[in-house]
Amino acid sequence: MKPESGVSGVSGVSGVSGVSRVPGAGGETPVRVGVFGLLGSGNLGNDGSLEAVLGYLRTAHPDAAVDALCGGPDVVMARYRIPATRLHWYRGEYRTASRLGSMVGKGLGKFVDVFRTAAWVRKHDVVIVPGMGVLEATLPLRPWGFPYSLFLLCASGRLFGTRVALVGVGAAAIGDRPTRALVRWSARLAAYRSYRDALSRDALRDMGVDTAHDEVYPDLAFALPTPRASTSSEQPAGAPGPVCVGVMDFHGGNDDRADAEEIHRRYLDGTTRFVRALVEDGRPVRLLTGDECDASVVAAILDAVDSPLVTASEASSLADLMKETAAADTVVATRYHNLICALKAGTPTLALSYAAKSEALMARMGLDAYSHPAREIDPDELLRQFRELERRAPEVRRTLTERNQLATRQLDDQFTALTSALFPAAHPEHALRKAS
Repeated sequence: MKPESGVSGVSGVSGVSGVSRVPGAGGETPVRVGVFGLLGSGNLGNDGSLEAVLGYLRTAHPDAAVDALCGGPDVVMARYRIPATRLHWYRGEYRTASRLGSMVGKGLGKFVDVFRTAAWVRKHDVVIVPGMGVLEATLPLRPWGFPYSLFLLCASGRLFGTRVALVGVGAAAIGDRPTRALVRWSARLAAYRSYRDALSRDALRDMGVDTAHDEVYPDLAFALPTPRASTSSEQPAGAPGPVCVGVMDFHGGNDDRADAEEIHRRYLDGTTRFVRALVEDGRPVRLLTGDECDASVVAAILDAVDSPLVTASEASSLADLMKETAAADTVVATRYHNLICALKAGTPTLALSYAAKSEALMARMGLDAYSHPAREIDPDELLRQFRELERRAPEVRRTLTERNQLATRQLDDQFTALTSALFPAAHPEHALRKAS
C-alpha cells in the first residue's frame, strides 16, 4: 500500500503545485472549493482537520476561492477568514425537539436543507470533507442528523458534477440500519475517499462499498505545525513534571444508549481516582478537553479532588492543546485528537480508549501497549501502565520522533493524490482522469 510509506501539508506541501483555475466566459476563473462538516461547533479535532486542509489549499492552490458550509459559520469566518454558511436552515437543529413547534421546525428544516445543500454544492467545482469521523457512530448519533446532511452533500455532488472528496475520514461498523444506509450511500456517491486508518477502510468495505482504490494515510492533524517542546518554568529543578489528563463527556457509543449514564459514571469515577492518585504522588495535573461538552467532566474532577495541583486548560484550538501536551512529562487522554496532539508533540502518551480508532492510532505510533479501556477504568492498573510508560520515556520519545517523520511524509502523498484527483488542471497529465 503505497501511501503507508512516505513532510507535509500545512507547513510546506512538497510535490504539489499549480494554479487552480477553470475555464470561464471571460478567460479562466479561480476554482471554487467548498469545505463541509461540523466545523466551528466546539470540537477542536474537527477544526484541526479543517485547518490542515486550508493550509494545503493555501500552499498548493492559492488562487482557489474557498468557503464553508458548516455547523458554526461565525467561528469559521472569524478564525479562518473564509466565507461560511450555516449547515442547517433550522437554528434549533442541535437541541432536543420536545415540543410540537420544535418537532415541526426540525422536520421542515430537513426538507429545506435538501434545496439549500444542493444550491451550495452547485456553486462549487470541488467540495472537501476534511477528516473527522463522518462515517462512524462510535458516539451517540441519529440518522437524521449529520449522516443525513452528508448524504445530501454527496448526492448533490453527483447530481451537479461537483467532485466531493472525503479526505482522511474515519469510519466504523454501524449497527443502526438507517444510519448505515446513509453512510454507505454517501461513501458510494463521493468522488474521492481516503481514510485515517485501515480499520476505517475495512469498515466501509464490510458495509458494501468498493474500497479497492481507496488509500489510507495518517490523520490530517499530523499535518499541523509541531510546537516546540518546553518544560514548566514553575517546576523546581528535579521535581516530577506535569501530567496532562485529557477527559471526555463519555457516555458510550451509539448502541449504548440504555447504559449511557452508568458508562459515564464508571468513566468519571475511574478518571477521578486516577487523578487523585497522581496528586497523592505530588504530580501537577493539567486537565484537557477536546469539545465544549467536556467542561462538565473537568468541573466534576476539580470538585472531587480539590487540590491546587489540579488545573484546567483553556485551550481553544489543537495548536493550544499541542502546546499543553508538549510541556507535559506524560499525557493520559481519552479523546482521539487529544491523543494526536500528544503524540505529534512527541510526549509519552497513554490512551483511555473508547473505540478501535484509538487503539489503531496508538499502534501506528508504536505505543499499542499503552491503551486502557475507557469503559472499565481500573485506576490501579492504569497507574501501573502510567509508571511503566514514564520509566520508558526516553525510548518512547525516540519512537515518536521516527513515527512523526513518517506521518508527515505520508501526508505529502495524501495532498499530492488529492491534487491529482480534484485539481487536474494543476497536473495536466491527469486532465482526462475524473474521479468516478
